[in-house]
Amino acid sequence: MSGSTKAAKIGITLLFFFIAGLCEIGGGYLVWLWLRDGMSWLLGAIGGFVLFLYGIVPTFQPSYFHRIYAAYGGIFIVMAVFWGWIFEGIVPDRFDIIGATIALSGVAIIFYMPRKGEKAPWSK
Repeated sequence: MSGSTKAAKIGITLLFFFIAGLCEIGGGYLVWLWLRDGMSWLLGAIGGFVLFLYGIVPTFQPSYFHRIYAAYGGIFIVMAVFWGWIFEGIVPDRFDIIGATIALSGVAIIFYMPRKGEKAPWSK
């Protein structure tokens, strides 16, 4: 497999992680606004539907359920830190950055390291 094909397949998996992150964090945030901030129930309903979509997105990933969700955990940590910064104005501190970096290291190990007897996610 060429380097550009491998990079493209890794890019697609990262895109699916990002889409799932937007669905989970965005949907959860809409439910939060409804229940915690007293906004319209319609936001809660839309949030519930977006969370439903979050459950569908991982099925497009080329790996096993447990590894996909473990890796999503790391991606979501990073996305949640950015969400707080962008939408709530809370600048990440050094502990947020250190924790997010450790989480991304976990993503790389759990999802992208080939296992003995298994194909790497980008080769499927």
